[in-house]
Amino acid sequence: MNLLTANNLSHTFDINLFHDVSFELNKQESIAIIGLSGSGKSTLLHILSTLLTPDEGSVYLFGKDISSMKDKELSKIKRDDLGLVFQQHYLFKGFSCEENLEVAAILSNQTIDDELLKRLNIYETKEQKVTQLSGGQQQRVSIARVLTKKPKILLVDEPTGNLDNITSEEVKRILFEYLKEYNAGMILVTHNEEFAMDCDKVYRLQNKELIKIK
Repeated sequence: MNLLTANNLSHTFDINLFHDVSFELNKQESIAIIGLSGSGKSTLLHILSTLLTPDEGSVYLFGKDISSMKDKELSKIKRDDLGLVFQQHYLFKGFSCEENLEVAAILSNQTIDDELLKRLNIYETKEQKVTQLSGGQQQRVSIARVLTKKPKILLVDEPTGNLDNITSEEVKRILFEYLKEYNAGMILVTHNEEFAMDCDKVYRLQNKELIKIK
């Protein structure tokens, strides 16, 4: 089943970042987007996650153009079906790790998976304020918070950027296992080409074009 479709997306800030970008994401599928810093990868991810409106083109979620959706319908999809992991973790800084997870669990009517926290090595720190955690720990809390809500589409930007190699490998396994278990799809933006090549499809954003390399 098609989860997300990008049709002829183009966007410009001070310069033309990319034009005529098109691809589809299906259930249990992972797509990686690689490219140089400043090529527009994160901007494209923001457009796909509905946080930014493209200059041209359209984004379809579950077969429907998001520009035709009413605010209530789009808000429900964003709350229930989109899981966003960005380089800035956007955690509630006055809350503990566990309280951040509880917010996601309550809003999505899910429960916190302690086994997931143990695999991410944050179970023992769940009562600490997020401001007391390292950057890598905050990144893992951000990943756990997203997976807690059981979204159908994961949109992740450098999810292993602050992690050591052993932890990075475990995060990769968790994400790929999640796609299979919950019939979800993932779009990954990364500079880690090894991680990228483990995905089903790989695109390079280069010279304003999205080029398929796998």
